[in-house]
Amino acid sequence: MLSHDQIWGAIDRLAERHELTPSGLARRAGLDPTSFNKSKRLSADGRLRWPSTESIAKVLDATGASVEQFLAFLQPDAGFSKRPAGQPDGTFPPQGSSIPLLGFAQAGAGGFFDDGGFPAGQGWDVVEFPAAPAQKSAVYALEVQGESMMPLYRDGDVLIVEPGAQVRRNDRVVVRTCEGEVMAKVLLRQSPRSIELMSLNPEHPNRTLELSDVDWIARIIWASQ
Repeated sequence: MLSHDQIWGAIDRLAERHELTPSGLARRAGLDPTSFNKSKRLSADGRLRWPSTESIAKVLDATGASVEQFLAFLQPDAGFSKRPAGQPDGTFPPQGSSIPLLGFAQAGAGGFFDDGGFPAGQGWDVVEFPAAPAQKSAVYALEVQGESMMPLYRDGDVLIVEPGAQVRRNDRVVVRTCEGEVMAKVLLRQSPRSIELMSLNPEHPNRTLELSDVDWIARIIWASQ
């Protein structure tokens, strides 16, 4: 018989397989971002809450995972390969698709993103990138403008970013502050209250930001160079 911990553990491992947080997985599946939060797994009186079969079906469809693969994640020690050989630095099958494209200066102007850092509003151009239809709403492209990210990224390079993806130490990320500043950095450290960022350009100082000052942070999964 399947246990409560096994089912929720499988959802957590499926999210990790696609380098997402549980909330990022829920968002990708078109669910409320809090659907898979730890706080939603128990009711106020301590009773167990189970994910619905509909929500599981939606995450399988959104990630392209089969029922058999999900069942394999029921085991805590289930192994998996994070990225097929030959794929770009992300979780995409080789299928051409158009995703939104915006410049860094426009990104800082506001009005183009929702609260989670996902594309919204009007004014986006598009660029071709191998994203499956179910994943198109989870990634977008930012065009580098200026020389502040030299020598790693040059003016005109295109960065593919994925909001909601789990970020780890030494990941390259794009960060937007609540004041509208947009920057590409390397994540050095993240605490419950702040993040430390290393500049890609040695002529620019590293930054430490309070999380309360961060609008959103998105992982860079690919760059055209």
